[in-house]
Amino acid sequence: MNYRHAYHAGNFADVLKHLVLTLVIEHLKLKPQPFRVIDTHAGIGLYDLAGVEAGKTGEWRAGIARLLAADFSPVAREVLEPYLSVVGPYLGGDLEAPGMKREYPGSPLIARDLMRPGDALVLNELHPEDRAALETLFRRDKQTKVLGLDGYTVIKSTLPPKERRGVLLVDPPFEESGEFDRLISGMHDAFRRFAGGTQILWYPVKDLPAVDRFRRRIAADALAETLLLEIAVRDPRAGTPGLAATGVVVVNPPYTLHGKLAAVMPELLSAMAGVPETSPGASYRLEWLVCEKPAARI
Repeated sequence: MNYRHAYHAGNFADVLKHLVLTLVIEHLKLKPQPFRVIDTHAGIGLYDLAGVEAGKTGEWRAGIARLLAADFSPVAREVLEPYLSVVGPYLGGDLEAPGMKREYPGSPLIARDLMRPGDALVLNELHPEDRAALETLFRRDKQTKVLGLDGYTVIKSTLPPKERRGVLLVDPPFEESGEFDRLISGMHDAFRRFAGGTQILWYPVKDLPAVDRFRRRIAADALAETLLLEIAVRDPRAGTPGLAATGVVVVNPPYTLHGKLAAVMPELLSAMAGVPETSPGASYRLEWLVCEKPAARI
């Protein structure tokens, strides 16, 4: 699978991943002490939804565009508000209007816009052209550092952060086999260096046996309290083209995260998947992989 960010910016996988990232950072901000965000596979930071790459797939129309058009309950809207407040100014107004600004911020800009003075951001991107774009975007930002290493090397070289508070986002492109093994190895490396930090691990749900092994191994390793969140906008077993399902694993999640996701996921699924008649097999999965708490499924 090739999951280079520019082709999929603003799709349902981005919505899920960035919502979780936003909620984690907002929780870190509840305390006055500074924190650090480390993004191991950062991409270019800002994506033109009218550009060539995003135009080839148009996935944002079934992602962020559906989210903006949905009518959420007050409870769900409250959970979504920090995320929508960050991405909204980049998107402009009517996304389909001719000449309208259509940009989507990646995790680097989302994290940076949520940070306070004194917080720090480390962005890593191995791809030379993407790294150059990232460096240009943050060239005057003294709170942000851009690296060009292998994503999993960054885990070893940047942890623990001097702030002793923070979140690690690992969002690999899944271009090579064995990525789930590397993801788990990276999780262990991060935990050994920064046991109290929050980790957000993103993955596509395409190779179902590999995803199942990934879940079971994390549960068996039981490093720390760990939350699983997956969403399928259609049945991933159907073999239809494109990404049908995605997930994130959150190690050391904020104590409020499960409750907020439980409140928003039924409505988020409805917004992302559309009506059941056109999205058979749509579902979400929210459960503790490591923790004796009840699972929530639909």
